[in-house]
Amino acid sequence: MNKPFQTPIVLLGARLLSPYIMVFGWYVIFHGHYSPGGGFQGGALLAASILLMRVAGGRTVAELQIKEFATTPLAVIGVMIYFATGLVAVAMGGYFLDYGMLPIPGMEPDWLRYTGILIIEVGIGLAVMAILVMIYDNMVRGEDYG
Repeated sequence: MNKPFQTPIVLLGARLLSPYIMVFGWYVIFHGHYSPGGGFQGGALLAASILLMRVAGGRTVAELQIKEFATTPLAVIGVMIYFATGLVAVAMGGYFLDYGMLPIPGMEPDWLRYTGILIIEVGIGLAVMAILVMIYDNMVRGEDYG
């Protein structure tokens, strides 16, 4: 990518398509615990929407979505959501990722499991998205694009 390939048509297409890919990625994450999909697939879709803008618009447009320095903290937050959910269940006397032991008052065990899986899926999606964007940023670091 030594020579930026920026045309108004490609940039317009990426700007129109990227929000829809991102919404579909969140849909896959939020419905992945009872339908096909989940955190990894949704995170990959979120990363695809961000990388589409980074490839089409170059560095100046890419920094408008997620700054390069923010990908590591986002990945850490995603992993911490995953492990914190499991460790809270252990602290409450259950097994690691035993969602029925989560201390959410007023919820039946089946709703606790439903909510626990949703929390896990969000953490995995956030981590996968941030790590894929981080890999791309590390691959193009130092190149003269945009």
